[in-house]
Amino acid sequence: QLQFVESGGGLVQPGGSLRLSCAASGFSLAYYHIGWFRQAPGKEREALSCIISSGGSTDYADSVKGRFTISRDNAKNTVYLQMNSLKPEDTAVYYCAADPLGLVRAMCVMDPSKYDYWGQGTQVTVSS
Repeated sequence: QLQFVESGGGLVQPGGSLRLSCAASGFSLAYYHIGWFRQAPGKEREALSCIISSGGSTDYADSVKGRFTISRDNAKNTVYLQMNSLKPEDTAVYYCAADPLGLVRAMCVMDPSKYDYWGQGTQVTVSS
């Protein structure tokens, strides 16, 4: 069964940092573009960042650009999201997912509806 497991969330003070991990099981994520997303209570799921299968290209939402960095280690079957300068408005459940059309799509897309194989999410809370 294809699935992701997100980890690394927690409680952090404003201005702090966290590194989220997205580990794939049951398949090799080396063939997939991967996205990171978040969903806060009462809000729609928001695309934060994506990275193509080779890791050679990334994209970011304006809300996190300059603060978050996506990376991947295909040998470890894991994608990461380094989050710096965290703000209270970053509080949400964070998810990763794979684009099943990554083999035919040259670039990753910042659209949650294009992604599949969602993990269970990891909670990030930014509060003093």
